[in-house]
Amino acid sequence: MLANVSYNNPKQEEKINALVGPSYSFKERIKMKGIGSPKMQIMSSSVTINNLLCLDHNTDYCSIELRPKGIIIRFRSLLETYGLIIPYYKLTLFKEDIAQYSVYMDQYFIKVKSDTKAIQKFFKEVLDYKATYGPTAS
Repeated sequence: MLANVSYNNPKQEEKINALVGPSYSFKERIKMKGIGSPKMQIMSSSVTINNLLCLDHNTDYCSIELRPKGIIIRFRSLLETYGLIIPYYKLTLFKEDIAQYSVYMDQYFIKVKSDTKAIQKFFKEVLDYKATYGPTAS
């Protein structure tokens, strides 16, 4: 689900929480040593996302937030913040080459530059959480 998450919208927040679960509490975030990714440069994306990103001429960046049942990829276009809400059962990750990861869900995808160890470590955490909390986990 691609959504504009710039504004407080309780109905939209309910949909997001139903898909990927509520945000972790402060204690859980500390115990997990953070739930957010470093800032990542977007190299390419699906048509829908690219149409949003091409509205401004800045370098495009995104970040990922871990949730109990999925992830949220957030990026900005003009003055709006958008979120690609991906439950673990729809998440597909590919390591394209040494410095690029691709995140897929249905017809959406985002390819990000993974030129630092921190980004590579974060994607390993995402895969671990998907294996632990995904639909096939027991």
